[in-house]
Amino acid sequence: MIKCDAVVLANGDFPVHAVPLSLLENAAHIVACDGAIAHLAAHEYQADIVAIGDGDSVPDGLRDCLIQVDEQEDNDLTKATRYCLKRGWHRIAYVGATGQREDHTIGNISLIVRYFLEMGVEPLMVTDYGWFVVANGDSEFESSPGQQVSIFNVNCQNLTSEGLKWQSYPYRQFWQGTLNEAITTVFRFHADGCYLVYRTFS
Repeated sequence: MIKCDAVVLANGDFPVHAVPLSLLENAAHIVACDGAIAHLAAHEYQADIVAIGDGDSVPDGLRDCLIQVDEQEDNDLTKATRYCLKRGWHRIAYVGATGQREDHTIGNISLIVRYFLEMGVEPLMVTDYGWFVVANGDSEFESSPGQQVSIFNVNCQNLTSEGLKWQSYPYRQFWQGTLNEAITTVFRFHADGCYLVYRTFS
């Protein structure tokens, strides 16, 4: 089971896959990004639940859960992350952060790199298809042969891999590290910087 201190629910597509749903079902704390709290109303989650944002899309019946933050410098995902950090929750899983508007999806995925580098977060973004994690330096990941893997370089000058079908290198464009594949039960990276790793569930 994936362990985290809190789950941040963004206002993208509400998950249907068992993995992100289990994160919500087993969360001790759920922090919803503004109107995303409406997605939780139909489910009987036992977590401590709050909504963070300017409140513009929170239904009236749920406004007692709202912690209003009006500043517009950062988006609601970042406001929710700051709320978690103030409570000492550093291992944060992000759910519902993809789907709907593609610009929001790209922005949300890139933000977990910022949270890792600048805010000390151990982020995990879980979708209906797989999950993103941020890594720095040498790292290894459990896998299964045939599992689909994509790597997005952030600032590595040196990046190599073991256990993948195609050798990694310090990619200069987003697409270059996509559509790789695990060939062993563990794959590894040797790197001198930060990178984003995506794995499918199967």
